Amino acid sequence: MSESLTPREIVNELDKYIVGQRDAKKAVAVALRNRWRRLQLPEGLRDEITPKNIIMIGATGVGKTEIARRLARLTRSPFLKVEASKFTEVGYVGRDVESMVRDLAEISVNMVRSEQRELVADKAAAAAEERLLDILLPPKAPYAASGSQEESDTREKFRAMLKDGRLEDRMVEIDVDEPAPHVEVLSNVGLQDMGMDLQDMVKNMFPAKKKKRKMKISEARSVLEAQEMNRLIDMDDVKSVALKRAEQSGIIFLDEIDKVCSSGGQGRGADVSREGVQRDLLPIVEGSTVMTKYGMIKTDHILFIAAGAFSMAKPSDLIPELQGRFPIRVELDSLTKDDFIRILKEPENALTKQYVALLGADGAAVRYTDGGIEAIARIACEVNSSNENIGARRLHTIMEKLLEEISYDAPEEASGEVLVDEAYVEERLGRISSDVDLSRYIL
Repeated sequence: MSESLTPREIVNELDKYIVGQRDAKKAVAVALRNRWRRLQLPEGLRDEITPKNIIMIGATGVGKTEIARRLARLTRSPFLKVEASKFTEVGYVGRDVESMVRDLAEISVNMVRSEQRELVADKAAAAAEERLLDILLPPKAPYAASGSQEESDTREKFRAMLKDGRLEDRMVEIDVDEPAPHVEVLSNVGLQDMGMDLQDMVKNMFPAKKKKRKMKISEARSVLEAQEMNRLIDMDDVKSVALKRAEQSGIIFLDEIDKVCSSGGQGRGADVSREGVQRDLLPIVEGSTVMTKYGMIKTDHILFIAAGAFSMAKPSDLIPELQGRFPIRVELDSLTKDDFIRILKEPENALTKQYVALLGADGAAVRYTDGGIEAIARIACEVNSSNENIGARRLHTIMEKLLEEISYDAPEEASGEVLVDEAYVEERLGRISSDVDLSRYIL
């Protein structure tokens, strides 16, 4: 189980994709390791230990979301990112806070179903092949001679042609499920999930009807494989495993938590609504039971990671009860020019590597010099300081503008090597970055 990784190993894995922010990485690594530690304890004591939820404090684009997302991917945990500002107090127009638990259950079910599909993929492919052979060579009537060597040889010849792809364009007729009747619910009071639930009820009330469709074997194979996978997978087992996984290893990332902080005013209007959202969040974070269409989910051991810039508010502006449910506070550092250089060079998914691969698909060979990367980082810092500071997200805009002409011309004119050095960067971006008004709109 990947959750048995030590905190040091978890941080080392996160270092492959995220530059700096050591304190935040250590905090999430310890929180993850504590989950594994809890599972090693006697059952009575295990239930008493609650997750150590985390608040990440830092400006946009410094890596808060990426740390949580990579952590979930590393542990194969159900992960949901949701903006706290989307919720409203019960009774107002908007989403109710329990919807995030229902969404997490949906993600967990899809994750487990996908894993099960991988496990039965070979069996499903073999079964689909047999069904295609039955369509191409319909069995003879019961009273006719069957099972002859000639029939067997013919079937094997067709099997060989299927495997070689020589029958891909042949048309066949197969049975497919007709779509269930669509149900639409118009509501304005936190009932967004009702339409989905009613849709499932309709499916259960009216068995799926079959209809004949003609298609090429290349398309029919995928349809038949999907049907066989659905037949081989036990959905009751999938739901059971998924609910347990959501309960024991689910991660909910509550972004923009600072947007629901009270402003310290007179406790009227918007402040009342913000405090109402916090009070609605409290039982979910503390631990409660939420009904989903797959069954009941206890939120006691779901890990909640909240994040916000906290430029206009501070964590102490949250209601005291909610503050107490987030015992770990981590402040993320603002990104410097050196950080931008490392972000462009070190991570396995660095932007520079992405553009080399993308343009390489059209035959364009892009190479960056150290001077060119340093110039990109310097411009990113300058634009962030003179305009809104959006952290590393600024690099996406700058790289897109920098390589715009190459990306446009590459399919027709790709030849040789494109050297992205300091002179190239200055030529493409120097005038824009030095003009504050211009960079505000372009970079």
